[in-house]
Amino acid sequence: MGLRFQELGWRQTPMGQISLRRRWDPQFETEVYEVKLDDDFLMSSLFTVAEVEVARLALAELSPADFGAEALDVAVGGLGLGFTALTVLEDDRVGSLLVVDALADVIEWHEQGLIPAGATLTADPRCRLVTGDFFALTAGADGLDPQSPGRLFHAIVVDIDHSPSHLLHPSHADFYQPAGLRRLAERLHPGGVFTLWSNDPPEDDFTARLAEVFTEVRADVIAFANPLQDRDSTNTVYLAKRAG
Repeated sequence: MGLRFQELGWRQTPMGQISLRRRWDPQFETEVYEVKLDDDFLMSSLFTVAEVEVARLALAELSPADFGAEALDVAVGGLGLGFTALTVLEDDRVGSLLVVDALADVIEWHEQGLIPAGATLTADPRCRLVTGDFFALTAGADGLDPQSPGRLFHAIVVDIDHSPSHLLHPSHADFYQPAGLRRLAERLHPGGVFTLWSNDPPEDDFTARLAEVFTEVRADVIAFANPLQDRDSTNTVYLAKRAG
């Protein structure tokens, strides 16, 4: 058994106070890693089903009929505890993974081995961790990859805000409007896939905005057991494809 509670990292950022902590959970008899922004929990290693599904569902939509044996290029917005990125790398079709996170501390925690996923992510030559504002890069002329202006991806997976209407910072709001979604679509290959994690139930208004830009739009409700509340909890994964 480890320490009951240990703060592994802390820093004040423009979005608030970011912290990483590790604690022993006697109910689950396991060490739990958590990332907090001020008083909000951004990530917990106790509940990772939807973080995995947001990547798995994106890759499942990329069929050989569309891209053949072509190696897939994937971008992930939001590193967190690394479960989404790990799921991407489990797919042998993936040739490269670019992970963009606005908080340099989160990337440093992975590089320093303070987060368990960090060892795998930093050792995989397909994976590159980049400090940057995902939303600003998406809207910018050069796109998501600072080293390759105009680069396109087969899938873009986003897990940053709590939901399309519950944002970590007001500057993210434009991304969820049709113009912002069109800029995102321009970063995808034709037939490419965009998925978005949300902590809230499906929002009809956002689904309608997706449908203005993408094809085959849907919102999947992901259920998972929550022993802390003695019931199932749910998250949402939005999925949308760029026209082929």
